[in-house]
Amino acid sequence: MKVAYFDCFSGISGDMCLGAVVDAGVPLKVIEKGLKKLKLRGYRLREQKVLRAGIAATKVDVELTARGAEHGARKWKDIQQIIRESALPEDIKKQGLQLFRNLFEAEAKVHGGLIEKTHLHELGCVDCLADIFGTLVGLSYLGIAKIYSSPVNLGSGSTQTSHGIMPVPAPATAELLKGVPCYSSGLAFEMTTPTGAVLLKTLSSGFGSMPLFRPETIGTGAGNRDPEERPNILRILVGQADDAIQDETITVIETNIDDMNPQLYEYVMDRLFDAGALDIFLTQVLMKKSRPGVLLTVLCNNEQKSGLINIILKETTTIGVRFYEAGRVTMNREIKQIQTRYGKVRVKKSSGGSLVKITPEYEDCKRIARNSGLSLLEVMDCARTNITGKRQT
Repeated sequence: MKVAYFDCFSGISGDMCLGAVVDAGVPLKVIEKGLKKLKLRGYRLREQKVLRAGIAATKVDVELTARGAEHGARKWKDIQQIIRESALPEDIKKQGLQLFRNLFEAEAKVHGGLIEKTHLHELGCVDCLADIFGTLVGLSYLGIAKIYSSPVNLGSGSTQTSHGIMPVPAPATAELLKGVPCYSSGLAFEMTTPTGAVLLKTLSSGFGSMPLFRPETIGTGAGNRDPEERPNILRILVGQADDAIQDETITVIETNIDDMNPQLYEYVMDRLFDAGALDIFLTQVLMKKSRPGVLLTVLCNNEQKSGLINIILKETTTIGVRFYEAGRVTMNREIKQIQTRYGKVRVKKSSGGSLVKITPEYEDCKRIARNSGLSLLEVMDCARTNITGKRQT
């Protein structure tokens, strides 16, 4: 499986994405050919090699002509019409529609209006369409199946907009990056734009450290500014990952409890699972003064962290929790139902590379064992044999 890792240590913008995919090996003519299917007029792409703080990068600019600058399709309905009437592949159309919906929804939210009445403002119609669809065409050309991203550097200070001077991150950028790990390097300019933010939020499967994969190509896209403190670039690392092994970053929430009725843990765990926890476990621990206690550990995606912490604080006796990010590698899993001579049993098959593990569903096997008078081990062995053809010893 081909994956890409977006290294946003200097933020991300639409033109930086476009430059990075071209630098990663996508010919500019491929981008131009794809954009022609949008039937846009009044623009041209210009590619140049530049240095940013001494680092070589590719800069791709969308240069508007007079006709392009006056293009009137700036509302959500106009963008939908352009995309749907284009000759682009259906998967790219679908991605583009979702990207622009997310962008318009963020703009509508921060300006207190309806999505149907929202305009693109500074983003501009042609420029934004070219940046977003040029990036999508490039990623498709590279054969990217999954995208991951580092935490996002937002920059700091303020930026001039049609609504006046706004803080960095711009309101739409902040809205788009809800739930995404972000930080500020302290450099006083806008490092992450709404276009860059919506590309990340919509396309990325996860945020955090670089996942386990073998980089083959590195594309470096340049931003407009050239500060001395750091190279103003976006790096996209492209390579191969094992199809059957998933590498991701999750959040771990922990708290130590020594004064709660143990009967309450079942209810607490049910609440946490209902709220999106990936896994929950209890560990016996010895606390101060040798008091026996329980370590409650919850695994979750970062987006669920706040809600799960609130449940823990509300439903347990603890007065505080700790949390941190952790990497985890999981095998691909699928559940299928098989027919055994004793009845139907669901089986979980986990695979990773050359590894294959078969686990019969406990509840199904227990039901058959009770109804048939067979031992539970015999029923589980029968289910495994149906899949592997080998009896367990």
